Amino acid sequence: MKQTKRSIITFMLPAVVLMVVIFLYPTLRTITMSLFKVKSVTTPLVDWKFVGFGNFLKLFKTPLFVRSMVNILKIWIYNGIATMVLSMLFALAFTKDIRFKKFFRTIVYLPNVIAAIAVGYMWLLYVYNSRFGLLTNMFAKLGLKALADYQWLNSDHMFFSMCIANVFGNVGYFMMMFIAGIEKIPKDYFEAASLEGITGFQRFRHIIFPLTKGVLRTAIVLWTTRTMGFFALSQVFSGVNTYTPMLFTYQTLFGTEVASESVNAGMAAAAAVLMTVIVVIVSMILNHTIKDDNYEI
Repeated sequence: MKQTKRSIITFMLPAVVLMVVIFLYPTLRTITMSLFKVKSVTTPLVDWKFVGFGNFLKLFKTPLFVRSMVNILKIWIYNGIATMVLSMLFALAFTKDIRFKKFFRTIVYLPNVIAAIAVGYMWLLYVYNSRFGLLTNMFAKLGLKALADYQWLNSDHMFFSMCIANVFGNVGYFMMMFIAGIEKIPKDYFEAASLEGITGFQRFRHIIFPLTKGVLRTAIVLWTTRTMGFFALSQVFSGVNTYTPMLFTYQTLFGTEVASESVNAGMAAAAAVLMTVIVVIVSMILNHTIKDDNYEI
């Protein structure tokens, strides 16, 4: 028995050490730093000045951070709805017996294997380009002059353009989650539904949706995590209208290209802690509101 315990401890020890060093220590240090006035991450502990929740209060008095929170809320709601709906539609289509469905799945999922920065610049420099962009040429050939002349990269339209690129980059990821959930449903359910004359939307409403609620809950939690970490596209589609909390945190921690003196590690830590708390709260709410339906037909 003792030998077994020693073996378990021996095998677990490296993983525990890595967990503490890579995850637990940085997390606790960030939480602690959020309560202090700290110039940079390399500032010695003796120079930290305790300010309590002062950094958090300062965040909400900073117009740029407030604007970034409004932007991220819009992304979470509008992009989230569009992403989940499109992902489910693709999942429903690609779980049917159609030809080349594996090929189509690969095409939809492809943006997830490309770096987000690369995807962002692809949209910025090629798709949205007002002179030779894909959308401009496509609408011009279709005779839709108003859409061909639409200035996708205008400051007033930049946020909308960024949201389209964001949905495009995330649909494939969540589609695969829904496909996995749908394919786990026993075939007997669908056979029984067919005998009862249940097809189309009714099959989705009474079978697929109730039995994939757990997948939907997980998808929304992951979407929330991805949204809070929204950075690459915000950096590419740079502007006040596309500013996000993660970009604010990055610039507050490391400074900007024109104002390195704006570095404030304590404030950046407070922003990171706040985003983490939001993810935890959303996860708790979803766990209490979205329950799996287990029933027999």
